[in-house]
Amino acid sequence: MSVIATVTLVAGNLGLIFLLMTVPLGLRTVTVSRVIEAVRKRLWQALWPFGSDAGWSGEILSAEPLDGEGAALIKLSWEGRDGRPIERKARFDDVVEGSRFSMRVIEDTALDPSFWADYRETTELAPEGDATRITLSQTDRYRGVAFLVFRYFAMRRELAKLKVWAKTGTYRRGGWFEHPVSQVGFAVLSAFILWPFFGLNLGGLALAAILTSVVALHELGHMAAFRLTGHRRARMIFIPLLGGIAMGGRPYDSRFEVAFVALMGAGFSAFLVPLLIAASGFAGSEGHRLAALLLATLAGCASLFNIANLVPVWKFDGGQVLRQICPGPLALTLASFLLLSALLALGWRAGFSSSFLLIAGAVFSMLSLLTVGSSVKPRHELKPIRTFDRLAMAGALLAVFAIHGYGVLWAAAQLM
Repeated sequence: MSVIATVTLVAGNLGLIFLLMTVPLGLRTVTVSRVIEAVRKRLWQALWPFGSDAGWSGEILSAEPLDGEGAALIKLSWEGRDGRPIERKARFDDVVEGSRFSMRVIEDTALDPSFWADYRETTELAPEGDATRITLSQTDRYRGVAFLVFRYFAMRRELAKLKVWAKTGTYRRGGWFEHPVSQVGFAVLSAFILWPFFGLNLGGLALAAILTSVVALHELGHMAAFRLTGHRRARMIFIPLLGGIAMGGRPYDSRFEVAFVALMGAGFSAFLVPLLIAASGFAGSEGHRLAALLLATLAGCASLFNIANLVPVWKFDGGQVLRQICPGPLALTLASFLLLSALLALGWRAGFSSSFLLIAGAVFSMLSLLTVGSSVKPRHELKPIRTFDRLAMAGALLAVFAIHGYGVLWAAAQLM
């Protein structure tokens, strides 16, 4: 992979991360409109939280007024950190029966009230012939376009599902985006996008496919951790070029859970790397040179990708683990410095040039600055981590680092 291709790939990813997560957009309104062939009264009963069909999608379990000034308590089907339905306190205004209403969220049991400070949503229904035009608007203050785009497509999906419900009386769960076939398609697309960076030949395609497989295995580790910590469901969303995201079925409940889920991305692959090394050695001893080379490449890519995720950057797995297990700012700073130094030393030992390592250190620092403070604050503090669990996670972090570090050095010796 040439220096120009490497710089282009890194710069492109940094730019995308800044655009998606950090760029200040200020107060923005997202609006989606659709004509649905149904009478306005029926659709109002579905969209108005106190309507007779408010539970059409299964999202709203119940809604009850709290006072005579438009406040209400809404119970949602989404799971909170305790496994119970999330409850949301909202206030309604500008209500015109059968035509429109606006809602502000005062607080809920999942997120800090500051998350809802600028949020406002409006629903409008207007007759259009024998049908009804529904317009949904959401206003909020955004940093990065990712959440804004998410809300736009979420509203589009809601109206599409409402149209089906109005026609059939049945709500269809899920959608094409998170369907396994779609995610496999995104993974294949990601491999083809990466292909030119490794050379437009069979070797480059193999490297792109290997890297994509490594990303999938990493996210599979996070998904397994979600299930082990009590999440009823977990899923993977593949994002071409940027990688993948594993999501659980509820918010985190404890600091140990955050650390365990973060570490299991690299931890899951740590079980596979020794097997790949052994398989490569066996294939080589049997004279299958190409198979041995492919297995060694897979082991090296898995080790390099996963150990890179242990960098003490705010949103990376290493940064997530250290923030949970370090008892204070001084310990966190020291641990971050030691971990980053160990990673750079490993890179030097593996044969990477000093200039490349300096650039890598600068890139990691930029990533940390770009993503610092980008997480959503929960309503209540996470359960503290016990001393034994803190030590256990620290030991696991060192073990995972050692395994992947050995994998990087072994693959460098075999392939370079």
